[in-house]
Amino acid sequence: MIAMIEIPALDIFSESPENLTATIQLLILLTVLSLAPAILILMTSFTRIIIVLSFVRSGLATQQMPPNQVLIGLALFLTFFIMAPVFSEVNENALQPLFDGEITQEEAFDSAASPMKEFMAEHTREKDLALFMGYAGQERPETLDDIPLTSLVPAFAISELKTAFQIGFMIFVPFLVIDMVVASVLMSMGMMMLPPVMIALPFKVLLFVMVDGWHLVVRSLLFSF
Repeated sequence: MIAMIEIPALDIFSESPENLTATIQLLILLTVLSLAPAILILMTSFTRIIIVLSFVRSGLATQQMPPNQVLIGLALFLTFFIMAPVFSEVNENALQPLFDGEITQEEAFDSAASPMKEFMAEHTREKDLALFMGYAGQERPETLDDIPLTSLVPAFAISELKTAFQIGFMIFVPFLVIDMVVASVLMSMGMMMLPPVMIALPFKVLLFVMVDGWHLVVRSLLFSF
């Protein structure tokens, strides 16, 4: 006979406290999983990396080369590489003790939040953090544990955006110079109907390849953390 598989009931209106607790825990777990992409984007180095890589592609003016899938994949693996020490600490101090039943879910959350807070606080500008904490009417924190995630996460996000745009500007300048030189040469030769972008593209790609551009960009990203 085929064994019947029991599926946990999702009875939100159950009068049994045990069933209601299990249902709430399952709903919370599903909510956390649905927010995982946002957590990955806003609480790790992913934002800075993907913006800088997008600036590189825009500066080269190669349209969809490299494709979005390649840029996102590279950004993900670079994020895992940079965040490896933080993820290891979260696994050792929070996940494994929770799976072994040594700590509760609340203690696991606090233990997991601590290394993430340290990473974000290290790369968050004080002005950005003061903006959100001041708006929420919160007092100046004495320690890192006093900073709530509701204020630290958006402050870290806008700090990363500023840093990414600063790096992107430095990357964009050489390509802009090439565009200006090519446009000036074409104008001086009277070729006003010829698009400068089409002529400048091979020169920009050649320059980027000659200086080993991807190595320099990734190296700059790694050392920025």
